[in-house]
Amino acid sequence: MTSVHSDRIGYHSELLANRLAKRKKHLHKWARRNSISCYRLYDRDIPEIPICVDLYEHYLHINEYPGPKELDAPDADAWSEAMIEIAARTMGINRNRVYWKRRQRAKEQYEKVDSVGELLPVHEGGYTFLVNLSDYVDTGLFLDHRDTRSIVGSLSNNARVLNLFSYTGSFTVYAAGGGASSTTSVDLSNTYNDWAQHNLRINGLQSSRHRFIRQDVVRFLDEAGSHTDRYDIIVLDPPTFSNSKKMDGVFDIQRDHPRLVTQCAELLSSGGILFFSTNFRGFKWNVAQLPQLQFQDITSDTIGEDFSKKKPHRVWMVRRLRS
Repeated sequence: MTSVHSDRIGYHSELLANRLAKRKKHLHKWARRNSISCYRLYDRDIPEIPICVDLYEHYLHINEYPGPKELDAPDADAWSEAMIEIAARTMGINRNRVYWKRRQRAKEQYEKVDSVGELLPVHEGGYTFLVNLSDYVDTGLFLDHRDTRSIVGSLSNNARVLNLFSYTGSFTVYAAGGGASSTTSVDLSNTYNDWAQHNLRINGLQSSRHRFIRQDVVRFLDEAGSHTDRYDIIVLDPPTFSNSKKMDGVFDIQRDHPRLVTQCAELLSSGGILFFSTNFRGFKWNVAQLPQLQFQDITSDTIGEDFSKKKPHRVWMVRRLRS
């Protein structure tokens, strides 16, 4: 390794160590005060160090977002290993408990990258969730929606809740734990439906009142209009883009969200609430104003302290006015 590359690694190691130590000191007090054990420590704060570092209790999960220069650099692997080592040392976590992934461009959400199959229990809001820090681009628990889940849970008592693109069922757990009279979770993946049911089981919440449907959400909504089922709360958190072979056509959040929001609104009971969320940074809300619906951007209410400098998502609350 040349001196130039060694100098770069050493300089970046020092920068990252200082930044992580500062964030650790600030966020540890906030997390302890709010009984939070999983949170984001670092999110590409320094442009030359394009990584995200998340703490999952006793583990670190690091995503690297390399540009063309970083990918082609002759010291790319040594640089990555150095950042892993400094993150582990600064946080006081054993190197064996650090999970690292290099994100390439055009990666699909939830893409599988390994087959270790280890599910680790972590805790949030009084619930236990199983995360997989090794096998997928995402872990099974989106930390940025911690506050959104809490809002949904607080409104779920005696509510009929529909969770669309339900993934591993974290919103379903909060709804069931909040006293929902029923939940319906819809996802196209058997893997995630099974994972969601496991999350319910480990929280002692599994019952016949909680249904899981393996179906393309777009098709589910197309067919749901002919049914009599109505819901008091609907959670709609779609991917930005999907061309899965299991679904019909291609899904694009910018193009398709007006149709999905309108269809969901038709399934709301009088006074019912739809929570719509997206992490697409270029997203533009384009749903026509309807007299029976009230739209409110509640993003600021759903962003935790660990994500306050960068808004990782946007959330709208759509309420059907009581007739």
